[in-house]
Amino acid sequence: MSSLTTTQPAKGLEGVVATTSSICYIDGEQGERLARERHLDPAIINLLQTAPKNITPMDVLRTAVSALSFYDVDQKNNDHEANIRKAIRLTSQIAMIVAAYDRIRKGKNIVEPDRSLSHAANFLLLLNGERPSGTAERALDIALILHADHELNASTFAARVTAATLSDMHSAITSAIGALKGPLHGGANEAVFHMLQEIDKKGVDPVEYVHGQLAQKKKISGFGHRVYHTEDPRATHLRQMSRDLGNSSGKGKWFEMSSRIEQFVKSEKKLNANVDFYSASTYHTLGIDVDLFTPVFAVSRISGWTAHVIEQLDDNRLIRPRADYVGPAYPQHYIPIDRR
Repeated sequence: MSSLTTTQPAKGLEGVVATTSSICYIDGEQGERLARERHLDPAIINLLQTAPKNITPMDVLRTAVSALSFYDVDQKNNDHEANIRKAIRLTSQIAMIVAAYDRIRKGKNIVEPDRSLSHAANFLLLLNGERPSGTAERALDIALILHADHELNASTFAARVTAATLSDMHSAITSAIGALKGPLHGGANEAVFHMLQEIDKKGVDPVEYVHGQLAQKKKISGFGHRVYHTEDPRATHLRQMSRDLGNSSGKGKWFEMSSRIEQFVKSEKKLNANVDFYSASTYHTLGIDVDLFTPVFAVSRISGWTAHVIEQLDDNRLIRPRADYVGPAYPQHYIPIDRR
């Protein structure tokens, strides 16, 4: 009997269960191990310094992560324990790459990591050059946790497909970053903040602006989700973080605009805010530039990506789905070119 499933799959594989997973996050001694791995090979720093000026931070991150494999002490080792060590290194290194490149492109000195700080606080130190407030540290920490894993999204699936060929951890994570770079996966929170900036620049009422966009059949980023049909639970926490950061920093206008837009869209279109909507105002208030929003997503999601790669390799089978053929009826008879 053929093992081929004949039921026609949904477009984009929506609703299709492609694998089983038991991913979870356990934090025991990992904080200290992350701190010990806060260093980059000088060759990686040189790569960041010599990157062309016209490329995006995601381009730099993708290429730098691939290059990290050259200098990894476990480069040739693809067993379980080696991949755990690689995962811990990558979690520290990706945060350092994002922060270091941002300072390099702005003509600022790279900041040395502080191994006494948490992962979130150290990242903000490396990015902004000063220790963050307790509120800022807590906000980023929560944001990183909320973005750490989310089942088989496009980038995680890309990582697992690459790992399933028995390629290495760095190749799988480079695949994931390549998928995240696409605007249909990463970038929604960037679009949200560009909208908030336009509203602020024009001095218009947020509700009137969004009403006008909807009247023109334009999509409002940060609402709805393919999986969630109620409120995205991650958005619940980020809403509170955006409010708290706004109050403590004196930049509450971004939350206030966001809140009015959320209430209007929910009333008008029956759509709930997703994780991207309030992460936009949260990240901006933390001093993170708009084109770093997606790289910061990678700073968080690296823990989920690496966990999925390890899980895939621990019980591996090549991921090789079939396609539902919808071309001309088979068999096709060959017609010579001169008779076509």
